[in-house]
Amino acid sequence: MTKGSDVILERMMALHPKVIDLTLDRVWRLLEAVDNPQDRLPPVIHIAGTNGKGSTQAMIRAGLEAAGKQVHAYTSPHLARFHERIRLAGDLITEQALTEVLDRCYSANGTEPITYFEITTVAALMAFAETPADYTLLEVGLGGRLDATNVIAKPALTIITPVDLDHQQYLGDTIAKIAGEKAGIIKRGVPCVVGPQHDEGLEVIERIAARLDAPVFAYGQHWHVGTEHGRLIYQDETGLLDLPMPNLPGPHQIQNAGSALAALRVLGFDEAACEAAVTRAFWPARMQHMTEGRLVEMARPAELWLDGGHNPHAGRALAQTLRQQPDRPTHLICGMLNTKDIGGYLRPLADVADGLTAVSIPGEPNTIPAEITAAEARKAGLDASTADSVEDAIKEVIRTHPRSRILICGSLYLAGHVLRLNE
Repeated sequence: MTKGSDVILERMMALHPKVIDLTLDRVWRLLEAVDNPQDRLPPVIHIAGTNGKGSTQAMIRAGLEAAGKQVHAYTSPHLARFHERIRLAGDLITEQALTEVLDRCYSANGTEPITYFEITTVAALMAFAETPADYTLLEVGLGGRLDATNVIAKPALTIITPVDLDHQQYLGDTIAKIAGEKAGIIKRGVPCVVGPQHDEGLEVIERIAARLDAPVFAYGQHWHVGTEHGRLIYQDETGLLDLPMPNLPGPHQIQNAGSALAALRVLGFDEAACEAAVTRAFWPARMQHMTEGRLVEMARPAELWLDGGHNPHAGRALAQTLRQQPDRPTHLICGMLNTKDIGGYLRPLADVADGLTAVSIPGEPNTIPAEITAAEARKAGLDASTADSVEDAIKEVIRTHPRSRILICGSLYLAGHVLRLNE
């Protein structure tokens, strides 16, 4: 990233000492100061959930763009550079445009307290409001009800992907409480697509939707998705789609594809858009097979894979994905943050991995030290060691198992570090 946006982003970090502080008061104040861009956006598709938000968004975007639509997209966190969070009419925001909109937003806020995520979300909304497009895809940062993205009075559609335990210190300690926070994006009269849910989560979502007269399109009731003879089969009340398997790997992507297809159908798009959704989506650090770059060369003849999942649901999904891969020894290089359920993430992987090398995530104050990750991995049943860096971990794995599958996993922050190292 070049100097301009970096400097302003650093200043924004200092405006509010708490990284996460869930309330909308500061956001509303700043939105008012910049003439309420949230009221001037192209039709908004608002996405909340614990898992699959980014993949579902990527599939919807692929479908809309195949239908000739210009699409804004907002996602977080970024992996290698901040610009990834803001896509304007199909393209990542330029350095010049990002610097300009951040500068205006920072000036409008002055010295008032506001979190980094809040002020950068307002900057994204400003950029979206000032650039013509047909749709805006907004991905929630954390939760839903009090998330900085939850300022759209009347979106075209809301989507709730699978809800599971994560961020319990902010969202509640049960599936029902977390689902209640996620369902905070539901708006009166606005249709809501609901992905696969635990029963107690679905009950809360349906209750909130009923109170707001929001039509619900729920997995297992209004739409179904599965596989048959190596094809993805989707069915709803308007008919059946027989499509290629998603190009994003892993059995959990079948469910994400179902949510994306349900969204496109509710919005009135045809089978061609639905096929593009499952065949043209790209979402980095989601069981991404890395095929070129510095780390890839270092790892040869081993395969190098990257996944940013970081909670128990993601651990289960990753284990399922690995079971479907060609038979090859799998070695994990894992780093996690101390806000995560490390045991819940690692236990499903103990059955499918031959070993784990733990690393601390560079530059992350909330990283779990490598020694603790290794100890937790051993408790989960994994043969575990530590390394001082990702590069050292790769060298050690290929020294002992040169033809293995190396999977770097445990955190989007570690994934971002790896993508930068690999450039």
